[in-house]
Amino acid sequence: MRGPYGFDLNESCQDFKAGNDGFFRQMSQKAVKDFDAVKSTSAYPEGTVLFLETQDPRGIFVLAAGEVKLSISSREGKTLILHIAKPGEILGLMAVLSGKPYEVTAETVRPCQIAFVRRDDFRRFLAEHPEVLPALTRQLTSTYQAACTQLRTIGLSATAEERLARLLLEWCEGAEQTKVGTRVKVPLTHEEIAECIGSTRETVTRTLSQFKHRNLITAMGSTLVIANRVALENIAA
Repeated sequence: MRGPYGFDLNESCQDFKAGNDGFFRQMSQKAVKDFDAVKSTSAYPEGTVLFLETQDPRGIFVLAAGEVKLSISSREGKTLILHIAKPGEILGLMAVLSGKPYEVTAETVRPCQIAFVRRDDFRRFLAEHPEVLPALTRQLTSTYQAACTQLRTIGLSATAEERLARLLLEWCEGAEQTKVGTRVKVPLTHEEIAECIGSTRETVTRTLSQFKHRNLITAMGSTLVIANRVALENIAA
């Protein structure tokens, strides 16, 4: 069924792009039927806040299409983006399993298709279908590793240039390879990129301009082409 924002709203969880990570693919037909019975699938516009850090967990959000930024904020209003979630990721999983508040704020950075499952329904589903637990363990491990990578970038990189180079290289993973370089679709503004590397918008704009001047990258709208990945690796190192 065609929904808003151009998505085909899938009736079954097995049709999600999220099935590529193994969570839905390992389900029995009975588990698929039970999961479909408790989920609700919706399309969300860019800028929708799915949940807020410190908010009591309402349930999990399965990202089927689009991208969602996960961030934390200080009392002074300073924001740090920890991760950009891709299709296949389950958001709010740790909070729902632990019963503690959401650790981060989740906000869509482009139109998304997302399935929501209430906390109690998800816990009952897990109790009835323990075969999905290994896939959830992999999800939690991946989330932990992404957080460690981000902390390493912020805490151990001496300069904004180094931090930005590390971020661009991270985005290169799994991106399209072309004759002129790695093509990366950037969903974030310069302000949001600054929030990823613990810097300012002005510094990000200036550093990107320097990278362009040195022919390390080229920009076409929201698409970056990493023309000299080796040079970026040298900067990051």
